[in-house]
Amino acid sequence: MDDHSRDVVGLTYVYPVVSRRAGGVSVGINLNPNNACNWRCVYCQVPELQRGPAPDTLINQLEAELDLMLSDIVQGDFMLRAVPEGARRLNDIAFSGNGEPTTSAQFLDCIEVVERAVDRFALRGQIKTVLITNGSQMDKAHVQAGLQKMAAINGEVWFKIDRAPQDGFEFVNQIKLTRQQVARRLASAAALCPTWIQTCMFALDGVLPSSGELAAYVDFLAEQLAQGVRLEGVLLYGLARPSLQAEAPRLTAAPLAWMQQLQMQIEALGLTVKLSV
Repeated sequence: MDDHSRDVVGLTYVYPVVSRRAGGVSVGINLNPNNACNWRCVYCQVPELQRGPAPDTLINQLEAELDLMLSDIVQGDFMLRAVPEGARRLNDIAFSGNGEPTTSAQFLDCIEVVERAVDRFALRGQIKTVLITNGSQMDKAHVQAGLQKMAAINGEVWFKIDRAPQDGFEFVNQIKLTRQQVARRLASAAALCPTWIQTCMFALDGVLPSSGELAAYVDFLAEQLAQGVRLEGVLLYGLARPSLQAEAPRLTAAPLAWMQQLQMQIEALGLTVKLSV
């Protein structure tokens, strides 16, 4: 079975995710052990989520924990002990925690920790480095520098865009933003490191996003492509696990056929779509 617990090995920053669906192991890095994020997505599965940035990251501790985890996976018996047959491969190191990782003031230092570890364990070119992000900090120089370093170690950015960005308040992510901000930050990320759009779709109060909402979303993607933004594709997913936010009772999964129809609309733009429901 998939184990997504972020304290499964008792470390502060580093945790393994074993996924049969992904066919391997991901080493997660959680820079938000305080359960704080600058967004509050209604489908978020983080318990006791609070608003705020990541705390200061203890770089020496992060490095020691990553070494410990990779030693067990690459050189130890973790694969035999904890991973079902058929998933015994290391896929990636992913910045995917309990909040927005790029709000860490030490984000660039954290990327450098991963870079050193990748080389120590002879993993350069063998695994990916993934940043799962809402893109809100992409205007900052140290975040951009981090993305440049990621690109050199087979990096990918998974940039969250759940609905077509409109000026004003966004219910799904519980934030205020502008379309121009999102477009600018997406273009910045894609120029520095291979970038996928990550989109979560679901029904709210039993009602799926309207055809108009879907058209606006697809049009936004088309607009970015027309402006020369290089996108790897779209990671389209549904409610794999229950939300732990107040809106949870209002959310239900979108039907597979509906998701597949949206997938085809996106693919018509020439984009690759990876669908997970």
